[in-house]
Amino acid sequence: MNSAELRPARIAGYDGGPLTYQVRLLDEPLFWLGHLSSCIQSEETEELLFGADHDAAGDFQRRLWERAEWPAFTVPLAADHRLHVVYRTIADDTGTDYLLHHPDWGQAEILARDDGHFMGPGLSWPELVAAADNMLPGGSTTDPHSRLLLLLPAFGDDAVPDDAVGRLADALSARMIVDDPETLASALLEDQGASGPARWTVAGRGLSVNDGEYSFRNPTNLFALPVDRLARVATALAPGPAQQSPTARGRV
Repeated sequence: MNSAELRPARIAGYDGGPLTYQVRLLDEPLFWLGHLSSCIQSEETEELLFGADHDAAGDFQRRLWERAEWPAFTVPLAADHRLHVVYRTIADDTGTDYLLHHPDWGQAEILARDDGHFMGPGLSWPELVAAADNMLPGGSTTDPHSRLLLLLPAFGDDAVPDDAVGRLADALSARMIVDDPETLASALLEDQGASGPARWTVAGRGLSVNDGEYSFRNPTNLFALPVDRLARVATALAPGPAQQSPTARGRV
């Protein structure tokens, strides 16, 4: 699978664009401040994240949303699946969409929407870490820190492991300029954005699902993905044995 195929001009079943893949944004600390802003739910966390850069981050983010093109990023997964993160720069309807796709699928599956009408979570902590760490080439970056932060707003999980704070703190230190990355990481994992933590369980047919009120992966929601599509999403995102946490997962 070559880079052009992993970074398509269009994503099947997803209207919008034109998509532009701007890897250089991942090296800009101000980009990350705006990208993670929806993950904070308190003034204390906001201060930890922005510090003295609040105005500069706001200006940078405003210019990003005013672009005619839609900035997009791709994270490859196993078996030719890929996650796409798309900045939807529509006037009066800006937001970030998190999509899962495979070349054989007729349409991409939206896992989460990060905007004024947030939908999610779309990823558990083991799924997030698995996508960040797989080192598969051809996407926007193989850097696990960038991948972790890029996908973080789509995450929500009430059973993060003990080492999650250190893992997130390392990513914050590597990609951003923050005074206290460990305290910020702890606060971000406590807040977990608009959706808040969700409980993940293994349902019938081995489906990984959650109880999020606004999640497409909660089968009790009227807008949830159908069971067959929940199954293919769970299969595509399934972490390897080393990344699963048996004590953190229930079974229904």
